Amino acid sequence: MRILLDECIDRRIARDLEGHEIITVPQAGWAGIKNGELLTRAQAQFDVFVTVDRNLAFQQNIPQFTIAVIVLQAPTNRLQDLRPLIPKLLQTIRTAPKSAVSPVSL
Repeated sequence: MRILLDECIDRRIARDLEGHEIITVPQAGWAGIKNGELLTRAQAQFDVFVTVDRNLAFQQNIPQFTIAVIVLQAPTNRLQDLRPLIPKLLQTIRTAPKSAVSPVSL
């Protein structure tokens, strides 16, 4: 799977997502782009968008995008808080439906 990590997620998390092609928003050259435009660009090149932005589903009309969106729900976006979500994230990546938001929490 081709996965885009939002710029608010520590890029080191990519090391824990073996078996997938991981690109961060800054690596793609899209840092600072608003969510609507970001999702529009991402759907053309990626299967999954991973973020910690819990408001994304309320701010964007996710069904109009052909990309699966996964929202990590942890106390903070620090690596130590996100790492415990990795097993569930890897499972969700395989099953996350396109045009929908899939939350991942403990």
